[in-house]
Amino acid sequence: MKNLPPKHQQIITLHAPFICQVVQLAQQPHNRAALEQLLQQAEASGWHTLTRAVRRVIDGHRELGALGGLDEEDRVIAEAILRGLQDPATLPDPSARPEPALAAPGLAGMIQAAASGNVEALTLISEMAEQMRRAGGPMARLAAVIRPLINGERDADKLCKGMNEQTRQLTLDILGELGRNQSH
Repeated sequence: MKNLPPKHQQIITLHAPFICQVVQLAQQPHNRAALEQLLQQAEASGWHTLTRAVRRVIDGHRELGALGGLDEEDRVIAEAILRGLQDPATLPDPSARPEPALAAPGLAGMIQAAASGNVEALTLISEMAEQMRRAGGPMARLAAVIRPLINGERDADKLCKGMNEQTRQLTLDILGELGRNQSH
């Protein structure tokens, strides 16, 4: 994972439990029902395209062409699953947490793209915000500011109201990235 771009490392770290669970269950044919249940849960969360690609990989289509039609996040996850099936030593640590410093540039980029009318970015960030909302706590509070950020809100006091320090800092980092991106 060290040779991957930071954004891809962040995606893999964020989804490490799912990636590891898919690989573990896929390597044991007697766990096919549990694997199918996991994939159905992923579909219920909106990962329809990803689960189709994962099913193709599990069914033996191990070339990168089996991953066609995926957005960047889904492709990174599917490639990590494919690598994990080929070499379990490449699997991410499922207990690792994403690096907050790497989250701000990626989120700011998606917010900016969504604000400029990029439908794929809007869909992706909406799905991420929904996942954060379901996680609850500080993540739900961060999810609540995504739409205002897309709509152009830049008042840090208004956006950060009620946030813990870590979530507040991430929001400020996103605002900083948006400001830097806007000036370019």
